Amino acid sequence: MEVRESLVTAEWHAQRLDRWMVQLAPEFSRNHLQGLIERGCVSINGQPANSASKKLLAGQSVRVELQPTEESKAFRAEPMDLNIVYEDAHLLVLNKAAGMVVHPASGNWSGTVMNGLLAHHPAAATLPRAGIVHRLDKDTSGLMMVGKTSEAVTALTRMIAARQVHREYVALAYGRVPEAMVIDVPIRRDLISRIKMAVLATGKPSRTDVFALGEGQVGVRSVAAVHCVLHSGRTHQIRVHLAFKGHPLVSDAMYGGVPALGLTRQALHAARLSFAHPITGAALQFDAVLPQDLASAWELLGLPELQLPPVSY
Repeated sequence: MEVRESLVTAEWHAQRLDRWMVQLAPEFSRNHLQGLIERGCVSINGQPANSASKKLLAGQSVRVELQPTEESKAFRAEPMDLNIVYEDAHLLVLNKAAGMVVHPASGNWSGTVMNGLLAHHPAAATLPRAGIVHRLDKDTSGLMMVGKTSEAVTALTRMIAARQVHREYVALAYGRVPEAMVIDVPIRRDLISRIKMAVLATGKPSRTDVFALGEGQVGVRSVAAVHCVLHSGRTHQIRVHLAFKGHPLVSDAMYGGVPALGLTRQALHAARLSFAHPITGAALQFDAVLPQDLASAWELLGLPELQLPPVSY
């Protein structure tokens, strides 16, 4: 912690405290400095300051205890159970739990997959994003791969761009889904809500192949179990594509899927990941069984045991 203390000069007389603090510590945002005031890190003439809008008087002594921003603390090691299903000297594959964030971001500066990787192996600190080459949404469970060396990260990134990494998902969606369908429509950021994606002609090419696995009922509504194969990797792609076709995922409130079957997150699981090893070229395939919440929903629907058929790419 660094402490800075200074007298208020005549030019700052009757000015707001938070504005004065910006010139004292210009490397921090005004929003962060206001947070320091709220946390009791600022005093005026020895008395705690309790308002960012407090007007200063010339000659007053202001003391500020500077605390690092949450962002600056994000790239730190945090030991945790990453549920690693495969690991060698070059890469690892983990089975991410629903609710776990992959990259630190606003509101989630700790407890992320990246924090866990930094604790898992020292070389992660030398790699971009600790070796993470693709991600899953916070509330999507399942398989994701991570490079452990610069060579592997570069190779895996190129393989993803060349669509040589095959990602298959299992989902529960409302409505009666055809036995097989191809959804090939462009996706981009929603023009109204920036936290959503949408099907728009100006978006990037996006394709999802969908295969029906079974069907059950929730009240009077049909719910289909589907096997989704990605041919591109846009943000929220499966969720957006199925909602566009009138089949929002169960409990995916963002895209119109109402809660059901005891699920508190979208019914989506990255169930299979297959690719050639980036260094040896050996064929690798990994499958992840349904987590408990989806397995329970699956059982409530009376669906047959999950068995993903092979897919030709």
